[in-house]
Amino acid sequence: MSAGADRYEAFDERDRNEEGDGDGYEGKDGDEKREEGVGGVTGGGAAPDEPRGPGEPGQDRRGPEGPGGPQGPDRPEGSRDDVPGRPPRIPLPRSSLEDTGLPLPTPVPAPAPPPLVLEHRVLKSLLGAWALAACSAQETAAVEEHLGDCGSCADEALRLREAVGLLHPAESLDLDPALRTRVLEGCLGRRPPRIPVPDWATPYDAEAARLDALLQDIGDAEWHAPVRLRWFEGNGPTSRRTTVAGVIAHLLSVDGLVAVALGLEDPLDSPSAEATPAARTEAYWNASHFPPTRSVRGPWREQSHNLVRTVSFAGGGSGRLPVPYGAFELPLSDSMLDRAFECWVHAGDIADAVDYPYEPPAPRHLHGMIDLAARMLPGSLAERRRAGLSAVPSRHLVEAGAPGRSLRLEIEGSGGGEWLIPLDSPGAIASAEREVAHVALDGVEFCRLAAGHVSPEEAAAGQDGDREAIRDVLFAAASLSRM
Repeated sequence: MSAGADRYEAFDERDRNEEGDGDGYEGKDGDEKREEGVGGVTGGGAAPDEPRGPGEPGQDRRGPEGPGGPQGPDRPEGSRDDVPGRPPRIPLPRSSLEDTGLPLPTPVPAPAPPPLVLEHRVLKSLLGAWALAACSAQETAAVEEHLGDCGSCADEALRLREAVGLLHPAESLDLDPALRTRVLEGCLGRRPPRIPVPDWATPYDAEAARLDALLQDIGDAEWHAPVRLRWFEGNGPTSRRTTVAGVIAHLLSVDGLVAVALGLEDPLDSPSAEATPAARTEAYWNASHFPPTRSVRGPWREQSHNLVRTVSFAGGGSGRLPVPYGAFELPLSDSMLDRAFECWVHAGDIADAVDYPYEPPAPRHLHGMIDLAARMLPGSLAERRRAGLSAVPSRHLVEAGAPGRSLRLEIEGSGGGEWLIPLDSPGAIASAEREVAHVALDGVEFCRLAAGHVSPEEAAAGQDGDREAIRDVLFAAASLSRM
């Protein structure tokens, strides 16, 4: 073999090694490289018999940024990127067909897959997946075509589809809390009752129904959940521990005061001589050898229905029938508001004990409860004054029927309003001209204060004016609470 042939073979071997290193270009460029190597012309323009050093053009193919790349400083003129008619190594961006103005090609729909041909036993095994809509499109078409020809499979598929309808998640059976109100409003709007409930008894009817709905939702074990009854005595709070069932027994025994006044049966077998709410409750608790259980719900529920039914059949009257509470008495209309207030407060105690959401009363019912508390404040102030617990000096006392100092009580929120509270005597006339203080409270916050659930120092009240008068009114509001 000649020396020239040896050089050609060495050059071919070296060129193959360079192609093995990979320059990122395949196909036509690779073929051209091999042709150029065989023909004696390379991309750098050097002859095959001329050795190329590492710094010569065409030798370094590491990329466009290398010394021999398009951007290299030693790139010779006339490289193959500059040859006219040769396609560039980096293709230019394509133009969109929408920019040319030519009509768009009509899309050719994909050919439909051939139908599946399955045996009867295979199609029958697919019925469960078909009923659950878990089959592919081809399987679904095959199963549905088979159902038109096979009666036994069609009957089984129908049964499976009906069974799938029973697999949906269980829906809540609880009724909408507002459903009762909407139904009653709709019924009363079309035809009013022949024997309507008096307006002053409506709050008690509503709060007893809400409490009864709460009791229906709690379990047997929750009837023994601990509950702490709280109220205010003197200048400090006090409490009594009981259970959910004990709270209902307390409401049953105190509601019995109204029942006795109406001539109904007394829930206590041996009524207490004192006939105060606390004494009657202790007597009811002590009369049982075992703590009250959920069985107390039935007597309380029946008694609340009898109270509402009796005042309704009696025509409501004037609501002036006196109801004694031991140390004081209230007319029947105010007593029913008082029982509605106690029902709501103790329902909140039960709801807190069993972690149950509970909302305040309707605004018009809440307004009646706040109005009752505001009207009872002058008597509570006088009682605290007689007990030496008031900070108001005796020199401010005035005769009954005479104008005296007044405090403006502003209740904000739903059920709120404004009341002028006489400070000097229960029989004094409240006068805006002699207003010495102004107190602003939220409606629910004021009711919590009157229930003894918030101390006067902690009540979030806006205050302006005589500080001693404001303190006396706040403490008098807390003293309205009792067991």
